[in-house]
Amino acid sequence: MNWKMSLISIGLFTLVSGPVAAESGSEITHDMIVSDAFEDNKIGTAPERNIQVYLPPDYGQTDRAYPVIYYLHSFFEDESTLFDTYDGKAHIDAAITSGHLDPVIVVAADFSTPTGGGFYTSSPVTGDWLSFIADDLVAHIDATYRTLPQPGARGIFGQHAGAYGAIRIASRRPDAFGVVYGMHPVATGHGNILMQSRPDWDALAAAETLEDVKGNFLNEIFTIIYQANLPNPKRPPLYFDPPATREDGQLIMDPALTEKLQQSFFLERHVGDYAENLKRLRAFKFDWGRHDGNQDHVYSNQFYSRKLNEFGVPHEAEEYNGGWGDGMFNKGGRIETDVLPFFQRHLAFEEDLS
Repeated sequence: MNWKMSLISIGLFTLVSGPVAAESGSEITHDMIVSDAFEDNKIGTAPERNIQVYLPPDYGQTDRAYPVIYYLHSFFEDESTLFDTYDGKAHIDAAITSGHLDPVIVVAADFSTPTGGGFYTSSPVTGDWLSFIADDLVAHIDATYRTLPQPGARGIFGQHAGAYGAIRIASRRPDAFGVVYGMHPVATGHGNILMQSRPDWDALAAAETLEDVKGNFLNEIFTIIYQANLPNPKRPPLYFDPPATREDGQLIMDPALTEKLQQSFFLERHVGDYAENLKRLRAFKFDWGRHDGNQDHVYSNQFYSRKLNEFGVPHEAEEYNGGWGDGMFNKGGRIETDVLPFFQRHLAFEEDLS
């Protein structure tokens, strides 16, 4: 692999990068961006963010510009997940070869934190994820690769927490992204399970470091959620205001913090504020598996679609015959049959551009 290293300063962030032109066939390049979006965060989120970039088969033979699709990974993953774990290069190649997708650039960056993720929510505790993705990362990709630098030529997608992030970010920045697809998103709305009943509140209260949270999956997940939505930079070591406690075996809820959490966290609570932004998108779709073992994900996605309808937000919502993660990234899976063809139908592939 040929690397051309450069150090570029743009605005408030520094870029360390190197596009690699593929001479034949598609190629995955490795890149890095150093961003001020994580300055002064409380949990040690690194400013250096690794990036993997898919360049289509004809990138090295033409001087054309390409639309860009951004992938957001889920909890406890990083920039390698799409291409290494899910064999994303093969899926994109197959879609292009079959004619389901014209050549595109696909970007997978590292959105991890020391606690497992920031839920794509800007927080003084974990970092300014909205600015990093919609400003720093997009600017870097446009400056480094031959892109069509308009929102209509940018798509964003992810699965589970990444799907949540794709929808959340697109709803706030339609000036950056014009097409969004959420693969089985979480936290679109309320379910039937009492949210605060799930963490081990005694263990959270006893934690002396962030490391003490690890090993309990639900405590790890809810620490991510609370750091994103109830951040308190002055409350170490976990840096969030707890919306509940357990006293003498009883769960004691804090109504004010519970309302603040729900208002910040659930996507259905955001529809009224961001409906006009969502209407600016060229296309918006999300899906979910009917047989998800956590039926709250099914109910909340159904409700979220109805809420979007109430505010007149154009979108596609599909409930398919499958469970959590079923049929997404296998050969001939939804990434090839549904997600990438969706971007083919709705992205701008030439300078247009709306």
